[in-house]
Amino acid sequence: MTGQAAIRHSKNPSGLGDLYLRHASWLSSRLRRLGVTGVDDIVQETYLRIAPYQARGEVRHPKSLLLRIATNLVAEEGRRTQRQRLHAATTTACNDAASQTEAVLLKQLILRLPQPERDIFMLSRFGSLTNEEIAARLELSVKTVERRITRALKQVDAQLRR
Repeated sequence: MTGQAAIRHSKNPSGLGDLYLRHASWLSSRLRRLGVTGVDDIVQETYLRIAPYQARGEVRHPKSLLLRIATNLVAEEGRRTQRQRLHAATTTACNDAASQTEAVLLKQLILRLPQPERDIFMLSRFGSLTNEEIAARLELSVKTVERRITRALKQVDAQLRR
């Protein structure tokens, strides 16, 4: 059942349903002129929020109250969207800062390695070379390359645990 049909079938036909029939199209067109997107949802939420006032007979200037509620809803949605964008930007900035911090830390850890382990570690992890390719390039045995990588990893691990 659509919002209009639900309001028409409410218990009080001269209450909220009447208010809806008299002012919904006016409110929709007013919001569209203001450049609001999602007008139908805003109008529906506006009538949900005005219902308690209407039920108590407290609505003296319906157009004014409807427009106030609707503009408050639009502003609330704008603030929510702005908070979400700020949160996303903050999260991205924090992730970038964490990535930069991690990169600096990793660089420091690698620079603390002895030269032979450092060279092999860099070729293995950042050069994407296999142990066999590293051995051929540095004219070492594969077993020596494996031992140096193992030592480098142990040293990096020990430094991280400090």
